Amino acid sequence: MGAHESMEHAEHAEHASSSNKRIALLIAVIALFLALSETLGKGAQTESISKNVEASNLWAFFQAKSIRRTTVQATAEHAKLSLGVTSDPAAKAALQKQIDDWTKTAARYRSEPETGEGSEELMKRAKHAEHLRDEAMAKYHHYEVASAAFQIGIVLASATIITGMIVLAWGSALLAVIGIGFTFIGLFAPHAVHLM
Repeated sequence: MGAHESMEHAEHAEHASSSNKRIALLIAVIALFLALSETLGKGAQTESISKNVEASNLWAFFQAKSIRRTTVQATAEHAKLSLGVTSDPAAKAALQKQIDDWTKTAARYRSEPETGEGSEELMKRAKHAEHLRDEAMAKYHHYEVASAAFQIGIVLASATIITGMIVLAWGSALLAVIGIGFTFIGLFAPHAVHLM
């Protein structure tokens, strides 16, 4: 091998080494964003599950309060029918007091703002938990798309090193930008793009 060929070979090796370093840096940056999107996705998924459980519990509590209210109301209505046939004034007064107590209890079961445990308040809380669940799930889907873009970008960048095809590196960079876009959508506007 002549000196000229040897010098060309060394220049080519140096150029390939420099190009490989850039690709390795691209892979490292994409891996950083992948780790971020995976962490955000796991957090959103956990939040979604947590809010789903909370909503389910609140709806179950709502149903229990509704059943109690209906039972107390039905009992009070039945007792009102007995008022007309009761002739003893003391018994009539006691029955009326009990009817009044049941009516107050039924009203408390319907709305109890001081504890937030009336059926109206429970319904609002359950709907709010469902809203938070849906938002967390929307975020999760965006983070998953971002993670997929980052993973495919890493594969394409790795293939660039093996094949020397720079177009794969450009595709990898484009996928990284798409992944960053979906990460930001998940963070700031999870309902802007409907995925599922």
